[in-house]
Amino acid sequence: MDIEKLKLIIAEGEGLTVEFKEKYSSKIDRDIVALANSKGGYILLGVDDSGKIIGERLTNQMKAEILQLARNCDPQINTLKLSALENLIVIEVLEGEQKPYSCSSGYFRRLDAVSQKMSQQEVRDLFKETTDLLFESLSCKGIAFDDISLKKIKVFLKESNVSFRVNKANLTSFLSSVSVYSDGKVNNAGAMMFAENINKFIPYSETILGAFKGATKTHIYDRKDVRDDLLTQFNEAMAFLKKHLNVRSEIREINRHEIYEIPLDALREAVVNALVHRDYSMRGTNISINVFDDRVEIVNPGGFPNGITKSNFGKESVRRNMIIADLFHRMDKMEKIGSGIRRMRDLVKTAGLKDLVFESDTFFRVIFYRDPQFSLKGSQTSSQSGSQTSSQSGSQTSSQRIVLLMKQNSAITIEELAKNLGISSRAIKKHIKILREQGVIKRIGHDFGGHWEVKKRIQKSKLR
Repeated sequence: MDIEKLKLIIAEGEGLTVEFKEKYSSKIDRDIVALANSKGGYILLGVDDSGKIIGERLTNQMKAEILQLARNCDPQINTLKLSALENLIVIEVLEGEQKPYSCSSGYFRRLDAVSQKMSQQEVRDLFKETTDLLFESLSCKGIAFDDISLKKIKVFLKESNVSFRVNKANLTSFLSSVSVYSDGKVNNAGAMMFAENINKFIPYSETILGAFKGATKTHIYDRKDVRDDLLTQFNEAMAFLKKHLNVRSEIREINRHEIYEIPLDALREAVVNALVHRDYSMRGTNISINVFDDRVEIVNPGGFPNGITKSNFGKESVRRNMIIADLFHRMDKMEKIGSGIRRMRDLVKTAGLKDLVFESDTFFRVIFYRDPQFSLKGSQTSSQSGSQTSSQSGSQTSSQRIVLLMKQNSAITIEELAKNLGISSRAIKKHIKILREQGVIKRIGHDFGGHWEVKKRIQKSKLR
């Protein structure tokens, strides 16, 4: 390893293939076997968790002890490389060819930036995995360095809060440091994250976004196919969900906050999980995110990964695509190990929504139920319906939603109501006039500084 690559690794921080240690300890054998059981990587002695250089000196005695710890592993690890650079000690651990490896404390593996002890089931699953290479680790056929987008890498580094500058001269060092390049080849994970045109190499790496009227896929009113890198797929999915979910405003102290009917943090976790846990070897499939009147479904190819069952789902964490998971972890798009499912459920419960539903067969599906008061009631689904019926239905829906929004935020403005309902301010004023005449709502105070008071429920017979 040279100085430039060392600085890059420190700048990027801990991850799937990098572990920081302030000082040497005999417990380092846990990290050695964890890296050997995963993708290999580096242990840097003399660096704290934040990336601050503390310093550590490599002595002959320390070198002998580290090599002995590796030899005491089962099977023995004889491929360690030790070097002293910039007042630091660098221990390079190659990915093992005789997985799983154990040390005196047991079997360990890397999950994101943590060396975690493995259960018996995880050890058995690792035996199985060694017989088949994961799709993300396979070399991407036909890809060349000219196909890699420096712009996408810069976006990744910005999301990862890393100030390192990547150019053509140090491109291989960067790709190698994030485990997407080895032996002169870029793997599939690297292509799906950084290729200028991923459709050229893996055309089925896509996310299809759909919004439907009603509770089935019969009537679609918006669709978007995202055939781009995985970060773009994530961002486009979140933008699509924001576009088609109801939102209200809430004043906290002097700031206005937007609150979506389904917590965005829960949806964000589900979208990331779909990207990280998708089985990318299933050709002709795609991730799909569907918005219905009553629910949102996020579906990815591939059921539970090996090691996850119905009984331990949400308690144990197994990454189907460790490299992709590490890249999203570096961008701070994932929750801590094993906490994502629990946090999603807690967020949904706090929002007063029905509990999430998880289904797994050939595909994995998570279902978020929308509050019935936000569903698109009276949606027009047939071009044969008359204009009078359509007008009345639209009026009913808008009037009901105006009242609900006023209940949630009595200080809501006409402009905010128009934005939430997607209609003009003039139309909002007409609905408000009718509602005031019916005695459903009342304005307390002046237009500026006043608030709305909901007096009674809307009677359907009075709507017009």
